[in-house]
Amino acid sequence: MKKILIRSARVLPVDRAPIESGFVLVEGDKIAAVGPMADCPAGSCADEIIDGAGCWLLPGLIDAHSHLGLYEDSLGVEGADGNEDSDPVTPQLRVIDGVNPMERAFAESLAAGVTTVVVSPGSANPVGGQMAVLKTMGRRIDDMIVREPAAIKFALGENPKMVHRDKEEAPVTRMATAALIRETLRKAVEYDARKRRAEADPDEDEPDYDMKYEALLPLLRGEIAAHFHAHRADDMFTALRICKEFSLRPVLVHGTEGHLVADLLAEEHVPVISGPFLTDRSKPELCALTEKNPGVLARAGIPTAITCDHPETPLKYLCHAAAIAVRAGMDESDALRAITLTPAEIADVADRVGSITPGKDADLLLLTGNPFDYKTAVRAVFCNGQLAYRQD
Repeated sequence: MKKILIRSARVLPVDRAPIESGFVLVEGDKIAAVGPMADCPAGSCADEIIDGAGCWLLPGLIDAHSHLGLYEDSLGVEGADGNEDSDPVTPQLRVIDGVNPMERAFAESLAAGVTTVVVSPGSANPVGGQMAVLKTMGRRIDDMIVREPAAIKFALGENPKMVHRDKEEAPVTRMATAALIRETLRKAVEYDARKRRAEADPDEDEPDYDMKYEALLPLLRGEIAAHFHAHRADDMFTALRICKEFSLRPVLVHGTEGHLVADLLAEEHVPVISGPFLTDRSKPELCALTEKNPGVLARAGIPTAITCDHPETPLKYLCHAAAIAVRAGMDESDALRAITLTPAEIADVADRVGSITPGKDADLLLLTGNPFDYKTAVRAVFCNGQLAYRQD
């Protein structure tokens, strides 16, 4: 088992106070120890020693919402696998069956320090499919999975109504979008009840297998969350209303108008994945788009993550997006959490990633300076304890 010692760096564990001059010891694919240099083990304990003097050491970055590998760079329809818009209700789709891990944005994201990503179907359908948490290093998707299924993707607002309006089929209004989601969930509840009755009583007939409703069982049973694409404030509250009706665990994705209702969202104790804001106002529901949004949400006490929504903004700019949020008023510690520990918590993988903590995956980002300084460069990236990128 290879041991790597990174020493004399400014360590930002995220789950505790920064260490001005500290070390991290990696054993195999896990973090073995972290602490101040006064407690640093002798160099002889490691197979490789990296001098981090003058550098900042962070956990690998995480984006809680992306379409990485579903929309391939420089390709048109041949590389577009994010939206199965032939049917507005597709919970049975597994995102891992559409992701191409050889797509070059994976390597670019990894080189920028993004080591974990939540990949989601697109937002054409009211019910889009099953999401997955992936590492960005690898060639075979099966070897990159951290958690799958991680959540079910739902979408409200303009995207589903406009996509299906062109097809002259429901939904063409926000009302129909919500109704389709409710109808699907209600049928899944009935399907689940019939399965449970059949398990408890051999005289009860089990329902015919239905792949759509099977996919929703982990959601209904509280094992995974419901991620709702929602930009406008009214759409966010529709998402919360539906989640309350079916006892689902909600996550609001985008939350573009969140800064207008932050006090109300705070009362709901619901996490928000904010972004992308390094983009244009390409449709009416983005009219209130501002880079101040994540800072306002975080100050209201809302668990806030920052997303690039790749490929809307390339994932390699995740740290830059957080820097822009800091410039717009977000506290640096909140911004760091928003691209590390908070998205890990939202994705239910904080036991493995999101902070520099012994026992967690050895996903590390060594920078030449403050992550929110535009002059800072990546010196090294480790994923699962392996050196994935190095710039000397």
